[in-house]
Amino acid sequence: MKLLIAVTHLLGTGHLSRALALAEAFAARGWSVDLVSGGRPAPHLGTGNATLHQLPPLASDGADFATLLAADGGPADAGLFDARRAMLTGLLDTLRPDVLVTELFPFGRRALAPEFDALLERARALPRPPLTLASVRDILAPPSKPKRVAETEDRLLHFYDGVLVHSDPAVVPLEDSWPLTPAMKPLLLYTGFVVPPPPAPDGGMDGQGEILVTAGGGPVGRPVFETAALCAASAALPQRWRLLVAKGDAALADRLRAIAPADRLVVEPVRPDFRALLTRAAATVGRCGYNTALDCLTAGVPSVFCPFEDGKEVEQTIRAAILARRPGIATLREADLTPDSLARALRSVLGARIPPLSPHSLAGAARSVEIVEALLAEKTS
Repeated sequence: MKLLIAVTHLLGTGHLSRALALAEAFAARGWSVDLVSGGRPAPHLGTGNATLHQLPPLASDGADFATLLAADGGPADAGLFDARRAMLTGLLDTLRPDVLVTELFPFGRRALAPEFDALLERARALPRPPLTLASVRDILAPPSKPKRVAETEDRLLHFYDGVLVHSDPAVVPLEDSWPLTPAMKPLLLYTGFVVPPPPAPDGGMDGQGEILVTAGGGPVGRPVFETAALCAASAALPQRWRLLVAKGDAALADRLRAIAPADRLVVEPVRPDFRALLTRAAATVGRCGYNTALDCLTAGVPSVFCPFEDGKEVEQTIRAAILARRPGIATLREADLTPDSLARALRSVLGARIPPLSPHSLAGAARSVEIVEALLAEKTS
């Protein structure tokens, strides 16, 4: 069986990371998997056993997802969009997948609707149209206008066989963030959360009993890192702090190291054993993206989430508010973020026991494969 996943990440790499985890799960079951990525290359994520096809890349202008930038940082022009559309539909013609998955679209990526629509129209016109599914995370940015809901419903009913929702409805139901219509609800297929397996014990001691901070690169993470460093310098809490800064932010790392002495603050690049560090930390501080939040829940580490809220971003704020209903988790809005408020939030969660999510809730990648194989068997029977 052949699977084609189309994904474009525009700010962080969460969408691509989740798509790659799905690709890996399908490949492990013997599928031939092709993944078409339309965001900036992210070689640190690897490709697993999938074949990666890179479109001419796009990125958002910060949190402005209506303004798309080309690889050189200038505005994307019509020629770039035409090249992307031609490559995307050409790959579909060549690969002829049994299953086509569009990540986030049609619930998001409206700026890329022409290329997704071209892909979907071409898929529908094939002699053997693929089983076509949308793939979405637990929280979606609510539509800004009522007509967006109607447009999404129209595309779903016209092109799609179902929607893989990578969440557990008992923890985060999709309707908490998106106004589902009666016609949409029968298409929803909850898979559980897509997370890697827990890290194997490695015998390491780094991070033992520390406060671990990770918040992304550039302006996305800077307010959290700077406040954490100031909190470390204040000695308001007895724990040592460890800040994992993006590898490209050397200047920020140097500035943070100057804020507090080394016995109170360690600043280093993001590490591949981040998830193992989480299991040894006394608490963690960070943004509240899908992957980060689930890493913290899986590790059972007390957490303070500072959701990213620039522009019209509300996804992380909604997720943080829902998760803060659980013991050992607090949320702190960026507007309220100070060394004192961060220390208070950490005191409220330190030492708490985080109720673990069920194994079923955390088996989203494997469950996605099972759901797709059952749908495909039904379609071809």
